[in-house]
Amino acid sequence: MSEYGGQQFVGIDLHRRRSVIVRTTEAGETLESVRINNGLDSLAAVMGRAGEAPEVVLEATYGWYWAVDALQAGGADVHLAHPLGVKMFELRRVKNDFRDATDLADLLRMGRLPQAWIAPPATRELRELVRHRAKLVALRSGCKCEVHAVLAKLGVQVPMSDLGVPPACGGVGERGLALLERVSAPAPYLARVQSLQRLIAVLDEEVDLGVPPACGGVAGLARGRLAADPNYQAVQTIPGIGPILAAVFLAEIGDVHRFPGPEQLTSWAGLTPKHRESDTHLHRGHITKQGSKLTRWAAIESVHRVGPHTSVGALRERVGAHRGKNIGAVAAARRQLEHVYYALRDGHVRALHRVAA
Repeated sequence: MSEYGGQQFVGIDLHRRRSVIVRTTEAGETLESVRINNGLDSLAAVMGRAGEAPEVVLEATYGWYWAVDALQAGGADVHLAHPLGVKMFELRRVKNDFRDATDLADLLRMGRLPQAWIAPPATRELRELVRHRAKLVALRSGCKCEVHAVLAKLGVQVPMSDLGVPPACGGVGERGLALLERVSAPAPYLARVQSLQRLIAVLDEEVDLGVPPACGGVAGLARGRLAADPNYQAVQTIPGIGPILAAVFLAEIGDVHRFPGPEQLTSWAGLTPKHRESDTHLHRGHITKQGSKLTRWAAIESVHRVGPHTSVGALRERVGAHRGKNIGAVAAARRQLEHVYYALRDGHVRALHRVAA
């Protein structure tokens, strides 16, 4: 136990293999600065000298889950620092791990720490499934683009976008498969196309998109976890949002009550324009794109699926006619994310069910 009996503030500069821990008093006096090899035992040994219920801060960096869980299990009040908020301290002339950990502790002690939300374990597990599926889909799209690239080298005209995969796990695109069977090319080109087809078939099975239930898949696991969640059903009542996009919103947003209103949610997703103001000068630029990339993608993807007869679709067309399709889609995505906010908060969206006068 520590000889200092007051409240302690602990800053941790977490890295992949080693971390630096700095313990300070309420007045900012340094009690201990130590570098440890990452592990539960070494972390517990240092925190055992931090007294009862210490205030601990670490940056939301690579692999922070294990450290936060261990600190909370040990009775610490854990805070997660937002990386962008503490980036300004990297401008000082002397930068090292001990200074970084001390600065984190000082920001927490002075009440000026830019904090990030610590998602509970259940939300983190759902995020693992959703993000893994997104990564698999990106890999599959890359393989399909490579097939198109090989055919372009051979001068083969491809009238369809989906060239298909072997039907072992329910592949689609019969016209594309027929086209590939008619292609005559040297053996290295054909070998590459066939290899890519096999990879696409495996990725289709893992993604669980258009495959039999026996094949399993990541999407099936995510749907099983959300089947009894009323918010999952409420979000799907919004036009353009199906089971996959609804799972993305629930996993990435988590507890929607941490946002005071829909404006804060859209800002967190990076869908609001940049705002730079000084004296009489004001500049508003493109959207910040600082936030959840997957939430931003899901919001924009959903508005492309709705027709102009819906409120979101009408907004997309109206803004797009004056300022371009991309800006129109972003404006509609902000409105769509507002609907998601109310669906998660209230279980329904009144704007989608207006009563006639």
